[in-house]
Amino acid sequence: MSDATFSQRITGHINAVLMPRALDLINFRIRYYDPTVDPARSEYNEHVIFSFWHEYIVVILPRWGHTPLTVLCSQHRDGELVNQTAESLGLNIVRGSTSRGGASAIRAMKFNSKFSSIAMTPDGPRGPRREMAMGPVYLASLLGMPLVPVGIGISNPYRLSTWDKFAIPRPLSRVRVIFGPKIRVPKKVGKETLAQFRAGAQGLMTDLTDEAQYWADSNQKMVGEQSFTRERRSNRVVFERPVVTPPKLKIVKMPVPAAFGIHGSSKRVG
Repeated sequence: MSDATFSQRITGHINAVLMPRALDLINFRIRYYDPTVDPARSEYNEHVIFSFWHEYIVVILPRWGHTPLTVLCSQHRDGELVNQTAESLGLNIVRGSTSRGGASAIRAMKFNSKFSSIAMTPDGPRGPRREMAMGPVYLASLLGMPLVPVGIGISNPYRLSTWDKFAIPRPLSRVRVIFGPKIRVPKKVGKETLAQFRAGAQGLMTDLTDEAQYWADSNQKMVGEQSFTRERRSNRVVFERPVVTPPKLKIVKMPVPAAFGIHGSSKRVG
């Protein structure tokens, strides 16, 4: 049960109403490696794990409102306002982390992964800033879901004096978001392999963030950029996975040259 105060609940509801409308007034552009990963688009066809830096929560969460997405929220008291805002946006909420109080959170995310994608801030809730913890990579391996790093850049944002330098767009700011490629982490691998994937994902997130920031600052157009479109839908979407049955082996007669003195031969073929 949530420990939110009455004022936090009210503020969360107000944020959920105002934030999407405020972002509609901002110059917002997106670029995809694969648009089918985004639950806010009609092409969406596979649940994934999104990873983005904690400082950009205010930009990305309102764009996913009322879509099949589960947000892993901190149990820390400082994160309760984010929890209330995300819940008021019509998103699924799991409180906890992959380490602190992790067992129940992991069970909940495993259940929610059947009908929604998962969003995580790998440097939250307390930092260090822009340093990826093992959580997203571990979950990608455990749940068999692709990991999608997201790079975000904002031109001349307000920056709070918090550990993550929390970013708030100014009026007329340019917001640029790049959805990276899917990273598929094998199941049942050791800590060393997971560490290698974590380092690779960290480097990719850093590059995507730098690219998005340059894109926002330069005011240049990027090949494949799109304005944001959002499809409001249920927060539960179950994809049917077709069962592929390998063909059975059949016994067939294979012709054999008469010169070998054999009239026929049976062989197993696929």
